[in-house]
Amino acid sequence: MRKVLAVITVVLILTGPAIPATAAASKPALDAAVNDTAAYILRTVSSLTVDSVGGGWAVLGLARSGFDVPDSYYESYYRAVEQYVREHGAVLHDRKYTENSCVILSLTAAGYDARNVAGCDLTLALGDFERTIWQGLSGPIFALIALDSMDYPVPANPDAVTQATRDMYIDVILRRQLNDGGWNLAAGASPDSMNQPSDPDLTGMALQALAKYQHKPEVKAATDKALIRLSALQNDDGWTSGWGSDSVESTVQVLVALCELGIPFDDPRFVKNGKTAVDNILSLANSDGSFKHTADGSGNRQMATEQAMYGLVAAQRFLDGKNSLYRMTDAVQRGELLPVEEEKPAGAGLPGKNPDVSSVPVSNAGRTFPDIAGHANRAAVEALAERGIINGKTSTSNDGTPANVFDPDATMTRAEFAAIVTRGLGFGLTHNSQLIMHNFFDDVNADDWFFEAVNIAAYYEIVKGISDTSFNPEGAITRQEAAVMVTRAAKLCGIDAEMGEAAIRDTLAQFGDYRSVASWATSAVAFCYDAGILDDTEFDIGPGVAIRRCEIAEMLYRMLTKAALL
Repeated sequence: MRKVLAVITVVLILTGPAIPATAAASKPALDAAVNDTAAYILRTVSSLTVDSVGGGWAVLGLARSGFDVPDSYYESYYRAVEQYVREHGAVLHDRKYTENSCVILSLTAAGYDARNVAGCDLTLALGDFERTIWQGLSGPIFALIALDSMDYPVPANPDAVTQATRDMYIDVILRRQLNDGGWNLAAGASPDSMNQPSDPDLTGMALQALAKYQHKPEVKAATDKALIRLSALQNDDGWTSGWGSDSVESTVQVLVALCELGIPFDDPRFVKNGKTAVDNILSLANSDGSFKHTADGSGNRQMATEQAMYGLVAAQRFLDGKNSLYRMTDAVQRGELLPVEEEKPAGAGLPGKNPDVSSVPVSNAGRTFPDIAGHANRAAVEALAERGIINGKTSTSNDGTPANVFDPDATMTRAEFAAIVTRGLGFGLTHNSQLIMHNFFDDVNADDWFFEAVNIAAYYEIVKGISDTSFNPEGAITRQEAAVMVTRAAKLCGIDAEMGEAAIRDTLAQFGDYRSVASWATSAVAFCYDAGILDDTEFDIGPGVAIRRCEIAEMLYRMLTKAALL
């Protein structure tokens, strides 16, 4: 096979367009640099810590390099992490869950199972969606990279308000892609920030996280756009400028992204004046095996050295035809490896769900509304809107042009609720056409837009009428009515919504107006609070208050997430 490839390469060189053959020229220098830097790190980083610099990144680069490293070196890192976990618990930082992700990567590279450290599962933190994304885009990026390193399943986190899935992390990254095709740390969270310029570090990292998901059309489209931007971010010498300078760290992120995507680093799009990312990184190597941060020698040399090391290792592995830097199923095992359970695909649902219930795929990635920027329920609204579960309204902007808005504080009618809940459970007209032959209510007519939705919802007993013959489709739905209907939908999804009387009483007693909840709604309201579907931080329940559109979106989003349908 190598001879065949060599012949093909010669033919392409002789007959094809002239492109820089920098990869072959860089290979000996690349191998030498990896060996020199590995030796330097072993000499200088002897007392390993849990921190990324002087700990995790050094271990990652060494473990993935194939350099002859004593087992005792990796054992000392594992003991440092183990001691830290015993003292601080399995969540390594209260606000930055990337700390868990980085340690997971380093432990996995060194041959240890991140799910069994001092009796703790370090991946568990990444099952908490809200806390993982709190620090910004780096949270979901490194959560995906860490989980995918050994195909770890996303753990069920009982303390999470919103249980994470891989698709949820992918969706966050896609939604934050800026108009220029790249990403940066702060922008993308609101429509008015989408025109901000991207930076190469975050763009490279985002592509590393998305590399495994190129089979998804929306991910492939985002990747193609980002690669155009990444090429443009290089200067005439092939350097990638991050934070105002041509740095090793920014160039490393671009190089790793290319290698994770399977793109040669001498791809013509990323060769400028004959120089590749590898050439530029090697140009900052010191004689002792360390690396400068920039050409003028400024910056943190230790960070530059450790990141240059794993970047060059990524390139070396690519040229040697090995697993990429972050695909660690080939890691030499030094600790007990727990079995990696097969993870159900996102949207598979719970085992006990009604067979007619199905997940709704994303059909309009990145869909949002101008009036939910910065809104507390934005993530829920966007997740449902991307799947066509919930829609906006046509409004008139200040300049008289029509605009599509969500109107988050408006109330919702009983008919509108029936429509979004049936869409949310995957009940469609074609699948259920036989069910709507019977009209359950006299005030729901065949020519009403909500005819199918109301009758399908009634068939599955998600909704009931205000009498035996009337539904009151235009009536505003109250908070307690919404709780009852969401609870019925939850049961169809396989969620156990049963609670004993004592548990119901204890759950509701914390609210000042709990006695005003109707007797027919108490168990459902209690369940919604107990399951995190309703927000329990408010003083009152407000059971008879008309619920707002943003609240309905949040309730349905949390229920579908808990039901493993998102």
